[in-house]
Amino acid sequence: MRLKSEGTVQLVAGLLLLALFGVIYWLCPSFFSELWRIATCGDLEETIRYIHSFGAWGMVVSFLVDVLINALGFLPSIFISTANGVLFGVVPGIIISWLAETTGVILSFLLMRTVLRDSAEKLIRKSPYLSKLDEFSGKEGFKLMLIARTIPYFPSGILTALGAVSRISVRDYALSNLIGKFPSTALEVIIGHDIVRLREHMVRLTLVVVAATLVYGGLWYLQRRKGTQAPEDLPAEGEKSLPEREKQ
Repeated sequence: MRLKSEGTVQLVAGLLLLALFGVIYWLCPSFFSELWRIATCGDLEETIRYIHSFGAWGMVVSFLVDVLINALGFLPSIFISTANGVLFGVVPGIIISWLAETTGVILSFLLMRTVLRDSAEKLIRKSPYLSKLDEFSGKEGFKLMLIARTIPYFPSGILTALGAVSRISVRDYALSNLIGKFPSTALEVIIGHDIVRLREHMVRLTLVVVAATLVYGGLWYLQRRKGTQAPEDLPAEGEKSLPEREKQ
């Protein structure tokens, strides 16, 4: 029953996506070629000019560009995240980028799990550190994907491919990305915005970078310490544990 419901979700999402693309192409045939040019140019100033040229529709265009970049998985989204912060302000920029990136990685996940599964498996095989697919199954899959998505500037396509070829459910994948993408996207928008407006926001940029370094560094240290201390708690070979010695 669960597999059937997930298949229905994938089918509905695919049909809605095709319908959306069809409507956009009917309204503006050159839109997708321009969208591709902006997504691949890697030029912040060009990206800002292009989005700004749409006036009140700039947010919609920015959202679509961001969705496309994250759906493809191999293009960096840092330029569009920065442009969103510069054009619309930090808070609106965070919200637009967060929702667009989440939508993009979910669409990419659905595509990789179905028609592009072979490509996803090849991508995973290139990364030996991410080849333990069983860890992304069941209850652990949600937690691990959520933690991985909180890391800013991490290659999105690798995590998407990993989730696609694992047994994580569509629901758990979508929810873990919705939650995990928020802190990483917020950091990307704030840092990008403040670098562009460095004179005005040097203090905030410094505080954000220091705070992020301390938080992520602290979490990494605690996880590493936990991993290294665990074996020490186990009795050595031939040595009895404390409860067993007490019984004697």
